[in-house]
This record gives sequence, C-alpha cells and structure tokens, in this order.
Amino acid sequence: MAMMRFTRRLNKACLTLASLVKKIAVGLLIVISVFLAGRIYEIQRGPALHSWHTWSADEMSAAEIDRTTFAGYLAREGAIFQQMKTQLTDALPDDEKTPLNRFYAQSEVYPEKFQPNWNRSFVLLPEGKPRGTAVLLHGLTDSPYSVRYLAKAYQRQGFVAVVPRLPGHGTAPGSLTAVDWQAWMATTRLAVREATRLGGPQVPLYVIGYSNGGALALKYALDALDDNALPEPQQIVLLSPMIGVTAFARFAGLTGLPAVFPAFARAAWLNVVPEFNPYKYNSFPVKAARQSWLLTQALQEQIVQASRSRRLAALPPVLTFQSVMDSTVSTRAVVDSLYRYLPQNGSELVIFDINQAANLRALFRPALYSAVSALLPPAPRQYSTTVITNASPTTYETVARTTPAGEKEERVTPLNLAWPQDMYSLSHVAVPFPLNDSLYGREPTEKNRYGISIGTISLRGETSSLSVGLDTLMRVTSNPFFPFMMARIDQRIGCGFQPDMRACLQPEARVEASK
Repeated sequence: MAMMRFTRRLNKACLTLASLVKKIAVGLLIVISVFLAGRIYEIQRGPALHSWHTWSADEMSAAEIDRTTFAGYLAREGAIFQQMKTQLTDALPDDEKTPLNRFYAQSEVYPEKFQPNWNRSFVLLPEGKPRGTAVLLHGLTDSPYSVRYLAKAYQRQGFVAVVPRLPGHGTAPGSLTAVDWQAWMATTRLAVREATRLGGPQVPLYVIGYSNGGALALKYALDALDDNALPEPQQIVLLSPMIGVTAFARFAGLTGLPAVFPAFARAAWLNVVPEFNPYKYNSFPVKAARQSWLLTQALQEQIVQASRSRRLAALPPVLTFQSVMDSTVSTRAVVDSLYRYLPQNGSELVIFDINQAANLRALFRPALYSAVSALLPPAPRQYSTTVITNASPTTYETVARTTPAGEKEERVTPLNLAWPQDMYSLSHVAVPFPLNDSLYGREPTEKNRYGISIGTISLRGETSSLSVGLDTLMRVTSNPFFPFMMARIDQRIGCGFQPDMRACLQPEARVEASK
C-alpha cells in the first residue's frame, strides 16, 4: 500500500516536472521566435549590402600562418590586395562610384593612391644595430595605421618595429566574416618570429597592442610563460585593451542566425555604414563581435589560471592607457580581470578621466564625476595608478595623480596640457592618435591628406539627413594627452636597458630622471 502511494506521488512529480519543462521549452521557443522576428524586421528596414560586404579575402588559416615566413605572409597579402582590385574595385557598379567610397579607385579616400598604404603590414628598421624589437598589433576593424606613431617611436629608440596586418583587416569588411581569433594569434606569433629574425634573439622584445591588439599582445605574453619556444617579452604596452567586451557580443552569433537564408544576409551585420574611412571599416559584422568575445573569454580564463598557479609572477610589467569612458571595451574588465591579478612587478595603469570642467557639465550623468574612484579599488594596490584629470573642477589644465604600488599617498604632477573646452572625455578610438594626425586629428598638420579629416568634422542639422549615425561622427578621434603618453612609453623603453628595470619603473625614478 505504501509502495503504491509512493509510486503515485512519484508519477505525479514526474508529470509536474515534465509539464514544467514543456512550459519552459515553449517559453524559450516563443522568446527566440519573437527575437528572430524582430531581428528580421530590423534587417528589412536597414540598408542593403554592397559588394564589399559580401566579398572576402583569401586569408591564410592559423595553421598556414604558423608554417609560413613573414615574406610568405606578405606575398599572400599582396595577392589579396590584387584580387580585391580585380574582383571588387574594378567591378564596382557606376552607382557606387562616389567621391568618398574607399573601394572606388578615383575617390578621394582610395587607399592605394596614398604611399605607403597603411592598410598593409610594414616593418621599420632602426639606424645602426638594433637595441630591441617591438611587435605592434592594431585593433578590430582597424589597420596598421592605428599604431604607426607607436611604431615610429620604437624605431627612434633603436628598435625593429614589426606591424602585421591582422587577417580580415585592411581590405573589405566582408573579410571579417571569414576569419577567427586563432588566425590573429598566429599572426602575432609570426610577427614575433620576424622581429626576432631581424633584431636577433639577444635583444629585448616588447609587445604593444591597441584594443583587440591589446588582447592579442597580452595573450601572447601569457602563452610565452608556458611555451619555451615563444620568445618572452620584456615589457607589455596596452592601449584601450580588449580585456572584456559588452555582454551583447556573447550573443552576437544568435543575432546572425537569419543570415543562413540568403534573403536575410543583412543579419550577418550589426551595422552597415558607408565606407568613407581609408584605414578603418565602418561596417561591423556579427562574427567579428563573436570572435572578440571568444578571445576575451580565453584571455580571462588564462589570466585566472596563471594567477592560481603563480605563473603571473614571471609576467613582464604591463603599462596600460585606458579612458574611464569607453563604449567599445570594458574599462571595468581592465581593472577586475587583469590588474587585480598582477604581481607587484612595475605595472602601471594610466586612466584618462572625464573633463570635469567641460561645458554643459550639468548635463552629465552624476556617476561620471566619481567614475574613477568607483573604478579603482582602495589603495594600496599591487600596481601603480596614474589618473589624468583636471587640476581643479573649474580649470581645463590637467595634472597626473599618481599612486605608487604598495602606497596610499597620491602624488600630483602638473602636465602643462589642457583639455579642449568642447571635449568632455576621450573615446576608444582617440587614444593612439595625436591632435595633429592628418586623418583623425582635430588640428591636422595636413588637412585631407588622406582624402578626409575625420577629426575636424563638426556638423549641425537634422539627423535624419545623415547616412551614418551620430555616434560615428561625434566621437573624439584624437588624444590631447598624446605627448604625455609617448613620454611615458619612452621612459619605459629607457628603463628596459637599466640593470634594475623594476626599480627604474618606480615613480621616484621618474622624478629623479626629470630633474
């Protein structure tokens, strides 16, 4: 009798559970269906794809890159650019031959008309015997152009500078639909091999990365801790590094599901924008977002594992420049997923605060005023921090507020640099460019050197008239603190040749050196 009651209860529980599972499954199906329907509706309303969205370059796979030489990689790169000219540029329909189309040979922004074409890989050799080697890695949808100033700075210091074009970049945005982050990592290793070949294995190696390139640089350094075949870098420099991205990137693959049907090919793109920038894609594919998220996940897991096994003690010092406001990468992840795990090894985090004295500051979100203090854990910290901010809330003049590793007391140094009155923060794309850059600078030395000076664009009018979003046009694209950044990098380079590099990296040493 008791067994029968137990059996009835068990059956009832199973039926209840089955009913619950069924309801959950139906609910999920409804949610996914509504999501996909909304996505399809959005697609149908959006702009049509062009040939540069559907064409993709015949890039090497990660395995092929690991087997080739840099000369072999350049040969394939040359073939890719020739294919793009034949299959895309030369076949461009008349209605797409516009003055600001980077794929039209007669346009003002056609990259091949400028020498050099900064979309391609390049190597800079120093005068005389190399003192070191540097591998510099650009960001997602970007090109080698974004790290050209850094590369020249290392060349001036006697370094061989190797700057590879990462697969999928520098050609047409459609190429990013056919590559993965493993190919980017393989290209990083290839660039290190070439740098070592040119400079020799005895000189120090530096890895430098901007945005997605920052994630690649850091991951390479972590890989080198476990693989004796990989030359270990002496220092790491990161600019707006992609340590974490928005949670949306995790589900980017889901948004692209309708693209399996040709009628909904637009779903493979998060946005489709006119391509008027000669050295950066404006359109952004779903797969690129997905690959960036996968890379950051692999990187974050590796950092945690290296910390638990105490291998991070061997990681070289990391210097990072990061704006407190960054809508492309997670500033919080730089602190919580990287710096919190670093040993006291001479690493430093430089944070660009908002312009506390900006016009219309009353329109700021209240949280912005305390964004830096909310971001950083209380001192003392295992790493040094430098906050670039207003000398006071009422002046545009700026100071560097430095808190050395292991200390609580802050040291304030005037910078003799000021915020522009109409700039309330840096943006992700601004960090690696000086104000006088011809393409991105707000005060270009040679305006329209590359067909357009994006940093000088200032438009007023009805927004419905524009074919690009305001977020594309109003973001700051150059850095008023670029001289400070380069000086800090030069100081780090100098410390690399001192007997006690870590002692040289301390703030006290910088003060003594400046006297």
